[in-house]
Amino acid sequence: MKRKVLAACFCISIFLLAGCEKTPEETIVREKNAGNVKNYKSGEESKNSLRERLAAPKNYKNLKTYEDGKLVIDTDANVIVPDANEVNTYAVSAMELDQDLIDTVTNAFFEGDKIYMGYLYSIQTKEDLQEKITLLKKYKAQGNLDPYMYGTDENGNLQFDIDKVIENYQEQLKTAPDKPKKVEVKPALNLEYETEKGKEIDESHFEGVVETEHGNYHYVFTNALKPDLSFRITKIRDDLPDPMGSTNWTEGKFLSEDEESENYIPEEMIKDKIGISFEEAKKTAQEKVDKLGLGLSLADWDYSVFYQGETGASKEGMLDAGYLFCFARELDGVPVTYTISMGGGLPDMDSTLEPWSYEICNIIVGDDGIESMELMSPYQMGGVVTENVQLLDFNSIINIYEQMMEVSNADIVNYEAQRTFHIRTIKFGYSRIYDPAADNDTGLMVPVWDFFGGFEYVALDGEVSERNSGERSSQSFLTINAIDGTVIDRGLGY
Repeated sequence: MKRKVLAACFCISIFLLAGCEKTPEETIVREKNAGNVKNYKSGEESKNSLRERLAAPKNYKNLKTYEDGKLVIDTDANVIVPDANEVNTYAVSAMELDQDLIDTVTNAFFEGDKIYMGYLYSIQTKEDLQEKITLLKKYKAQGNLDPYMYGTDENGNLQFDIDKVIENYQEQLKTAPDKPKKVEVKPALNLEYETEKGKEIDESHFEGVVETEHGNYHYVFTNALKPDLSFRITKIRDDLPDPMGSTNWTEGKFLSEDEESENYIPEEMIKDKIGISFEEAKKTAQEKVDKLGLGLSLADWDYSVFYQGETGASKEGMLDAGYLFCFARELDGVPVTYTISMGGGLPDMDSTLEPWSYEICNIIVGDDGIESMELMSPYQMGGVVTENVQLLDFNSIINIYEQMMEVSNADIVNYEAQRTFHIRTIKFGYSRIYDPAADNDTGLMVPVWDFFGGFEYVALDGEVSERNSGERSSQSFLTINAIDGTVIDRGLGY
């Protein structure tokens, strides 16, 4: 376990202007460096709750307008502060993808199940190919020559040549196997694979197919993008109207608010499709997560919709639905805050840094068990770095929030006629920061404030193009270090 901790953040000295009607002309930003964490200090012991110490209200409400009304920050938020007395900072590092971790995940989800080499199992059989040929011929007979909306090239020719695809499938049909080729395997790295080029060894990737009583699953894990690693489990669907059409799971929050959107699906319609109670689904997910032994607990949840369609989810394209459960760690009674940001981004396209994503554990549960699971970049927790760390009070954080929402969004008026942010939740929790320029697999868990919500905007042509009240949002529009007031870029992870 590495003990070196290198944290990075933008350090912003906020000055307040009377009235705040114009965007400030200057904001002082210090360079990213690891020195800030050395200045973190322990506070005095207190019997008061964390909310009392921070002087944080249960609700904060304020309405600010800028740029002659073109930018509006509408804050009417519940202020969530965990029931704790003090918080620490912790060393953290990236967990390695070794055989112990592989076995732990495998046994948590597939103990006792048969697992086969995915490359061989997934080779199309005669039945698979014939089904596709029959379907494409049906599309052609109906006059639908572009069923997957590939569109045309610069010369106006269809990019999807339906006749050529049918011909290719018919040629493959001659040598296709009657049944899948099953080669049982123990999930691991460095397995030997049979390919058209001969035998190969994959040092950073595994792909298998698992047969269970609830159906078959794709099981994939990789550490090709170190220090990131990921496990993905996806149910193989045999009930698709079109086995070649694109399918996906998407979160309910993106579907059930804007009734004028072509992707709108009412909440009641999603709930009717699920076929399992919330509590039953939650129990199923938690039992699997507990077996991972990472100390994760439920941090957030949403509905999730499984759909088929080339233009995204829709009422007509919805095939199934379930509950999405998002799990995170809890330190000293304070959870790691869940957001939709994965972290691990790069500052620009030319960057040579090797980024490190956040720890993520998301599970979708439907009426037939686990539908999907993603475990990304689990943490190896270290010891306490600063005990009972000193924190800024809530008022200081709010001053930073209100100016930074103004500063960071001032250029929106160049692209939109008007934008209104609706901030509906202000949450205190932990986040990981690190310095990828110095060390990309160790960091620090620090307390932060996140500001969650949605927005609506009017395009320059006057069309309203987005409507999101922010009531169910897991998108944080600003993250502030609760210790020193520095702003953390959720997309970058520092």
